Amino acid sequence: MNEYEYKLSHRTVSDLLELLGYSLQANKKELALKESHPDRNEQFEYINSQTKLFMSENEPVISIDAKKKENIGNFKNNGVEYHRKDDAPKVLDHDFPIIKNGKATPYGIYDIGVNKGFVNVGISADTAEFAGNSILKWWEAIGKNDYPNATKLMITADSGGSNGYRIRLWKVTLQKIANNLNMPIHVTHYPPGTSKWNKVEHRLFSFISINWRGKPLVDLMTIVNFIDSTTNDFGLTVSCTYDTNIYKKGIVVSKELFDSVTIARHSFHGEWNYIVFPNL
Repeated sequence: MNEYEYKLSHRTVSDLLELLGYSLQANKKELALKESHPDRNEQFEYINSQTKLFMSENEPVISIDAKKKENIGNFKNNGVEYHRKDDAPKVLDHDFPIIKNGKATPYGIYDIGVNKGFVNVGISADTAEFAGNSILKWWEAIGKNDYPNATKLMITADSGGSNGYRIRLWKVTLQKIANNLNMPIHVTHYPPGTSKWNKVEHRLFSFISINWRGKPLVDLMTIVNFIDSTTNDFGLTVSCTYDTNIYKKGIVVSKELFDSVTIARHSFHGEWNYIVFPNL
């Protein structure tokens, strides 16, 4: 060892790095592949203003989306929990889906005003019809009781997926919801590439993932029970049900059917902001 070399423990190196302002940090998903839409911030502000207006009138505002599909079976689930030494749960040594078990798609509805979540777990395709039925299930189970005097419903959603603003079947499904509830459905979409700001993601789905981390999702009822028992320090409550319907993918909506939707578009980005009225 010469006069410029020193022996240091990893602990000392860690302490020195901390003094210099360093810390262990994970990668951040912040670099966009495409440039942000020029009206991105304005749309955020528009959604916020519409939400505040509805809430001031005690009208329901829900944030919706489908969580990623989960393999059903004794598979490894990311995360850790305490167990006695060498007594960790044993799971399958591969992650290949078991076809007979299928996959679960949790569709979430988060009530922004009262911090309540509702999840409909499907075992079929994530389609606009599945999204619509999930909303109707929420209304029957919770919405109509929490908002007995509701005259309209506001939905905030991503710009893509089964409830995307370009999906014709989504508009047709909204018409069915409006007719079923006999009230107008006001929809606002987050701009493309901004789904992580959708409140259902970080106020509902993130806590579901925390609740079942490190626990194998061995069957459908295990998934339902984990979701149903989710809570947090901010008073979140969650209800969960399951949906065994089979939803077909690739349904083509005819021009005649699409034209039957009673829709009014806002003057500001009418493709993202619109109202579907009952047409009974």
